[in-house]
Amino acid sequence: MGSGKSTLAKAISNVTDIPFYDLDDLIVKDTDISISDFFKKHGEIAFRKKETEVLKALIESNERCVVALGGGTPCYANNLSLIKDSNSVTSVYLKLSLDALVNRLWGNKINRPLISHIESKQELNDFVRKHLFERSFYYNQADVILGCDAKTESELTKEISTELF
Repeated sequence: MGSGKSTLAKAISNVTDIPFYDLDDLIVKDTDISISDFFKKHGEIAFRKKETEVLKALIESNERCVVALGGGTPCYANNLSLIKDSNSVTSVYLKLSLDALVNRLWGNKINRPLISHIESKQELNDFVRKHLFERSFYYNQADVILGCDAKTESELTKEISTELF
């Protein structure tokens, strides 16, 4: 969350002329309800089930595309296996420092269901630290791991495009 997945995936799509999808947008399209409202109405477990369903359908479509996953996507159900077992998928982990993530998220937390309730920057720091610790096992299995601190969107777009295409 907050690493720039959607922003960079769109930029890569523009540079390579390969279609871009945001997994959350595909879920919204499939359910006709915003992610925030889905969380409120059905809870995180139902969201994760829907996320797996949409991810699986996208991978099985074999469409060449650039996809921005949610930060929790590889950590739930068999999503990481779906990603790693597909010969047509290359995964990228955009690795940022704890401070960089907290600073990015603090100004936009109201739009993020998992952190909208957090009331202080220290509490957000604790939340992000906990999730990075819990998720690092999954994130570090990505095919490509990019350190993103102190790099511009343009630099990262070029680096990822060169690495993948």
